[in-house]
Amino acid sequence: MPIILPLRGFKMFSSSTEEVSGGEASECGQTWGLTSADRNGLNETTSYGPASVSSSQQSLNGDSSRSSHGPSLPRIASVGQFHNSFWIGRTTSSLVSTSDSSSFRNRGGTPGLRRTPGSAGATGTSCSSGSTTTSASVIVAVVEGRGLARGEIGMASVNLKCPELVLSQFADTGTYAKVITKIHILVPVEILMPDTASEKGKGTKLFKLISENFPCVAFTAIQRKYFNERKGLEYIQQLCAPEFGTVLMEVQAKYYCLAAAAALLKYLEFLQNSVYAAKSLKVSFKGSEQTAMIDSTSATNLELVVNNRDHRSEHTLLGVLNHTKTPGGARRLRSNILEPLVDVDTINIRLDSIQELLQDEELFYGLKNAIGHFLDIDQLLSVLVQIPKQETIQVAEAKITHVIQLKHTLDLVPRLRMALKNCNTALLKAYSTALEDNRFDMILEQIKTVINYDTTYLKGSLNMRTQKCYAVRPNINEFLDIARRAYTEIVDDIAGLVNQLGEKYVLPLRTSFSTTRGFFIQMKLEGIVLPEGKLPPEFIKVTKQKNNYGFTTADLMKMNGRCDEALREIFHMSYVVICQLLSTIHEHIHCLYKLSDAVSMLDMLLSLANACTISDYVRPEFTDTLAIKQGRHPILERIAGQQPVSNNSYISEGSNFVIITGPNMSGKSTYLKQVALCQIMAQIGSFVPAEYASIRVADQIFTRIGVDDDFETNSSTYMLEMKEISYIIHNASDRSLIIIDELGRGTSAEEGIGICHSVSEFLLSRKAFTLFATHYLELCQLESLYPNVENQHMEVQHTRIGDAGAERVVYTYLLNRGCSEERHYGLRAAELTTLPSSLIQEAKTLACKVSQQLLAKHHRDPETQRQRAVYHLATRLLQTTRNSRLDPDSLRMYLKGLKKQYEAELQAAGPSVSIDAEEE
Repeated sequence: MPIILPLRGFKMFSSSTEEVSGGEASECGQTWGLTSADRNGLNETTSYGPASVSSSQQSLNGDSSRSSHGPSLPRIASVGQFHNSFWIGRTTSSLVSTSDSSSFRNRGGTPGLRRTPGSAGATGTSCSSGSTTTSASVIVAVVEGRGLARGEIGMASVNLKCPELVLSQFADTGTYAKVITKIHILVPVEILMPDTASEKGKGTKLFKLISENFPCVAFTAIQRKYFNERKGLEYIQQLCAPEFGTVLMEVQAKYYCLAAAAALLKYLEFLQNSVYAAKSLKVSFKGSEQTAMIDSTSATNLELVVNNRDHRSEHTLLGVLNHTKTPGGARRLRSNILEPLVDVDTINIRLDSIQELLQDEELFYGLKNAIGHFLDIDQLLSVLVQIPKQETIQVAEAKITHVIQLKHTLDLVPRLRMALKNCNTALLKAYSTALEDNRFDMILEQIKTVINYDTTYLKGSLNMRTQKCYAVRPNINEFLDIARRAYTEIVDDIAGLVNQLGEKYVLPLRTSFSTTRGFFIQMKLEGIVLPEGKLPPEFIKVTKQKNNYGFTTADLMKMNGRCDEALREIFHMSYVVICQLLSTIHEHIHCLYKLSDAVSMLDMLLSLANACTISDYVRPEFTDTLAIKQGRHPILERIAGQQPVSNNSYISEGSNFVIITGPNMSGKSTYLKQVALCQIMAQIGSFVPAEYASIRVADQIFTRIGVDDDFETNSSTYMLEMKEISYIIHNASDRSLIIIDELGRGTSAEEGIGICHSVSEFLLSRKAFTLFATHYLELCQLESLYPNVENQHMEVQHTRIGDAGAERVVYTYLLNRGCSEERHYGLRAAELTTLPSSLIQEAKTLACKVSQQLLAKHHRDPETQRQRAVYHLATRLLQTTRNSRLDPDSLRMYLKGLKKQYEAELQAAGPSVSIDAEEE
């Protein structure tokens, strides 16, 4: 059964719509013309350059005239004709067969939009690690260069609830990691690609990868001619709001993202049956170098936005930090968690703001109260800048609602200004200045000339119906005033009818309202005795809910009909007045972009500050070292309701590869995730759960954490491990943070040790910070071979219970230096089960024999130890030079400590060696 996306303004076109001429339909199948070959290495026969297409070819129905509201967007004929010229098909892996559109033919009489089952709606989000509780509403267009330009990716995306066109263009590797990650973050409901990417089932590598990673997302193949960067640039020039005009400088040479934008905007007009007004869109360009990359697997492993056990649970990093009051604030927080910042100055500006919010209680609560009343400004702006092609009573009613919401929003701006009046930090001051824009007051004054002063946005269907009915001020339209008087009389008659019925039957009846039933009668059953136990026969369409009866009468239904007719007249005439109002304020309405940005950012900062008041967080600082004192797992802390065991973390250039050992259930995996979560929190500008935190900004965060077999891709545990570790090795840089947990567990011990050793040696050649948890104690010998390796272990204690002296293992969850001394802890875990004791005893005997053969004592070479001591001293001195803010006396004491530590390491290696060092 095909699924239709729940998109605002979407309508099926009837078959009676004007037909496309056969000649023009056939022209749409022609390919683009040639272009110069000097554009980023594009192949001259396959590039996206300006095509030598005639004006008739640029229009689907021969109408080459430009809309007064935007670019030359052709009017669409019937869906069936549009299918032949623009639409190719939609599938999860290849083009759909014609039978997929049969249900649409049965419904609308035309072969319409073709979707695969389960391709849209909530299902689309469930397949992504970045799924959210909100319904998916993002459409993404993706295109890749060909020939010499293969690997150059252009992307354009629009959230149908937000009037922002986001463009991206970047070079990607053969794994297309950046593309997959960006799509996971966007959680699209539909992906558009050129038909040539999936032509005849022989899809490109990018198409196949996207299909495999997003099996629940609808795919739409669009003719390649619509991926036209010249048209894309025209669209942006005509649709981009003046405030964001500088984006033209950024994108005018980004041919691939412009090509994607052209196809996306054309498709949106068809889908929504409306066009964006001229100079109305926010257009932004986002490269991949501005944020840290967290791949979708790592986002899932770390439970950033979705809990792995229960997708509805708030036990995620987003759940911990999300105290936002507006939809825009929640979206911004989620986006930042999945794409943390890499610019230290920007992060510190956010941290300054959070610190001020925590120190100024009046500012904190003033902002919180002001922000809490705002609606979804992005969604409001999105509908305000769209011009519907058809004017219906539903469109009229919606526009009235939008103007009421706009007035409600602008009424809140002075309150927000007042809350920010005495702020001190740069970011809060910048938003305070942005809110001083006189266009907010100008628009509000113009609205108040038409809309009643006391009209506001209210919850409840009857409340909003009343607000919409009386929104326009009296004496503006005489016919409107007459229609409203008629409506008022009908409503009074309805109330009178219900009172008469109550007196007639001696029943406590009251008038109620719902959007589906209109006015109806309700009655509570408490203490009521009905004659013969039945309602009077005059009452029809009876429903019962808990202890309430709901019903109506024939007369009431007739009155509802008259009421609806009067409302249609009111909405129609109000709509005429509203349209005149919107035309006068339209050129100033783009100041709402400023307001949306301010409200969402302030909401996010308040949310992060609020998280600090619930738990004991500290402000991080940024150096070239990762040093966390008494760090805690933020999600575990929220689940437990009390502070979990805290641990120290220290990774520097001198010891950037940490091997962590310890028994099962001792807390290794929790500790690894804790470090990664603290890193992400610091990079979004949040305080972190610790007593002190120094962070080195990471450009990428990778995790390889235990997985099970994947039946969908026919991959074993070991195969998935190898895929994940291969991805890390091919993409990690010197500034990355790498978390590896139990690599090689899916194969034999010998092969597992071998692969772990070789992977470790490869990563040791990089300066990336790596935490490597393992049960293979042989890996601990790397510390004696490489000076930048450090062994740490999770400590456990052994106690005796009762007279029998049964041994019990106590997990401390504390991290200490050195390699774990525990042996055969897996057998101890087995003892906690119902396995027979004889079986476990035999296993212990065999394990001891194997251990004697495999774990020969390794003696360190004294010369290696001395070299290690010199290396550590050198790296610590470099760190001190770069990062120290100590006063001279404290610095002298610190250097003395380094000297003593160095001498102690040399003595441990062999004969004492003294050094002469001047003490400054």
